[in-house]
Amino acid sequence: MADMSPVKTKMPEQEPQIRNKNFKEVALGYTPEMAVAEAKRCLNCKNKPCVSGCPVNVKIPDFIEKVADGDFEGAYKIINETNSLPAVCGRVCPQEMQCEGKCVRGIKGESVGIGRLERFVADYYRENCERIIPKIEKNGKKVAVIGSGPSGLSCAGDLAKKGYEVTVFEAFHTAGGVLVYGIPEFRLPKSIVKSEIDGLKALGVNIMTDMVIGKVLTVDEIIDMGYDAVFIGSGAGLPMFMGIEGEDSVGVYSANEYLTRINLMKAYIDGYDTPIKHSKAVAVVGGGNVAMDAARSAKRLGAENVYIIYRRSEEEMPARGEEIHHAKQEKIEFKLLCNPTRVISDENSKVVGIECIKMELGESDSSGRRRPVPIEGSEVLINVDTVIMALGTSPNPLIKNTAKDIETNKRGCIIVDENMQTSKDGVYAGGDAVTGAATVILAMGAGKKAAQAINEKLKTKN
Repeated sequence: MADMSPVKTKMPEQEPQIRNKNFKEVALGYTPEMAVAEAKRCLNCKNKPCVSGCPVNVKIPDFIEKVADGDFEGAYKIINETNSLPAVCGRVCPQEMQCEGKCVRGIKGESVGIGRLERFVADYYRENCERIIPKIEKNGKKVAVIGSGPSGLSCAGDLAKKGYEVTVFEAFHTAGGVLVYGIPEFRLPKSIVKSEIDGLKALGVNIMTDMVIGKVLTVDEIIDMGYDAVFIGSGAGLPMFMGIEGEDSVGVYSANEYLTRINLMKAYIDGYDTPIKHSKAVAVVGGGNVAMDAARSAKRLGAENVYIIYRRSEEEMPARGEEIHHAKQEKIEFKLLCNPTRVISDENSKVVGIECIKMELGESDSSGRRRPVPIEGSEVLINVDTVIMALGTSPNPLIKNTAKDIETNKRGCIIVDENMQTSKDGVYAGGDAVTGAATVILAMGAGKKAAQAINEKLKTKN
């Protein structure tokens, strides 16, 4: 019989005023006893609504039932049937809007902690079980994957399991895409990502780094190398700016650059000689998860005051509730209904402040959120020495500029059909390169869908 407790089993965490001074993981994970207790809250519903909320269709009640029985290895095997990156998804997926958002237990209490259980199972397997490498018969066909982020890795893993020879071309010197350059260590440790990628390599996936497609090779040149299909999962790494006065001052970063310096250039390691400013006061402009990541990272690098500047109210913030909650706990100050009008610099072009105007909410716009309207004469000055723009990203134009027969929309996103195929025969795309910046799990879902489409086409090809 299910445990009818209305609340989730609490996840242990570092204390806020300790963790905001280090880059160690905030959430400490379940013990086996905690995992079993939480798993027993699952009703194992006949219609399994949680599965419909998962972009990669993990058999959620099935794996949770194994956890409740104490069979953690069996639970992992079930997850791994459809999810190549469970330790990642358990940490960074917005479960509250997906699987947990569909959970029946959430109607009269808190949903089952599906993400917490997925994380526990993946961690338990990694730490206690010997990785089993399946014997896969090769089918003689080759597929190239551009980008080693969640979409590319998901596509590569699914195709490798079906016998394809898969090569992943990664622009950076380290595989993982946004998982390693964008998400901070305190939310997703690099060792976790490496372990998941090692699992894909064990399946036979070949990863080539320092391969900037559009510079080192073009899509056409890859096809000429004998690949039967190409999947583009190059993400959305081109940052957006406001275009306001002073935005070119010394001390203004895009969140992309700031987090890449911290993550790939190892500023999160004490004593590492990373070229990044250790600020006293930081303004982060934006209200998404990336803004929270940048603000919380700045605090950990020693900033005394860190401000989130967002032009709408907290209710309209796109960031996960958990990330907002953690940021507040860590003494990040929220300046809501506030929009920058200019960055102020000194005679040496170094940032000394940011001027903002207060806003009020008007009618709803096309996104369904109420449109922010400036209040005339309400300008305020915030004294900071660093400004981080976390306003979103768009796909890098390099691939589309060197493959002009691949159609894109006005935002630079690659256009695909219902089978994830682009306007160029044999070339598929998915993830942020198609949708613009979105979530890890949605990118993975696109990678899986593309892998299925590629397999359906190539398995009939002589």
